Amino acid sequence: MTAAQKQAVPESSAEETIRGVGGFLRLIRFSHTIFALPFALGSLIVAAHGRPSFRVLLLVILCMICARTAAMLFNRLVDWRVDQRNPRTASRHLLASRTTIAIALIASSAAFLCFASFINSLAFALSPLALAIVFFYSITKRFTALTHFFLGLALGIAPIGAWIAQTGQLGIPSVILALAVICWVSGFDLIYATQDYDFDRREGLHSLVVRLGVAKSLRVAQFLHLTMFAGLIVFGMIGGLGPVYFCAMIPIGAALWYEHRSAQKPDIIAINRAFFQSNAFVSAIFLIAVWLDSML
Repeated sequence: MTAAQKQAVPESSAEETIRGVGGFLRLIRFSHTIFALPFALGSLIVAAHGRPSFRVLLLVILCMICARTAAMLFNRLVDWRVDQRNPRTASRHLLASRTTIAIALIASSAAFLCFASFINSLAFALSPLALAIVFFYSITKRFTALTHFFLGLALGIAPIGAWIAQTGQLGIPSVILALAVICWVSGFDLIYATQDYDFDRREGLHSLVVRLGVAKSLRVAQFLHLTMFAGLIVFGMIGGLGPVYFCAMIPIGAALWYEHRSAQKPDIIAINRAFFQSNAFVSAIFLIAVWLDSML
């Protein structure tokens, strides 16, 4: 073997590792972590009056990442066969084996429980319940059309968990924010689910889009996002936030309007673009507004 050939071996191994990591991150849709994390951090900042400790901040971020990773891996396992029949998700099983997913699920769940134990006693006591809630969503599509609201609940508990991490108790502002997040997530999941209308109906899967039809589902999503918008305003009032936060409601409202306008088009690419860009913008602006307002 020449020197050049010897040098090529580790490079090939490194490339394979990078591809494997990239495939795993695509499998769990890691980029979508940006949706729920800012609301958890916003709740944490308000609970800490603008100055959370680095330790609590780090533990909340680690718990969020681990819980979401575990939830997505559980979803991939229970939907393994269904995903292969759905044209939109048919290639997911190529990103990782079922054995790899199961091992990663156990590891991420254990890591979540471990990090929660370092926060405080209430956070640790509630951590198994939190895992049960985020896992439960994945099986709801088999028996209820309200699955979108269970997804909202899975993400909505994040602000409550962050508040408990900071204060060691439940806070009314975090509950208001959790309800807003539930409405927000349920609304954008209804929009996203319109892509699977034909498949879900053919497979006999429960979905509000299948029950109501696309047009009515989009109207329900609009109502949910209006409720979410009102919830954010109430959260700001109860949480003692000021003008910077309330001014941020203008671009947030505009982003929600853009998302619903895009959803009216019979274009999957447009729906996906509106789904990711609008919701990432909403969550990012929310966090920036809370942080800036708390610093003033």
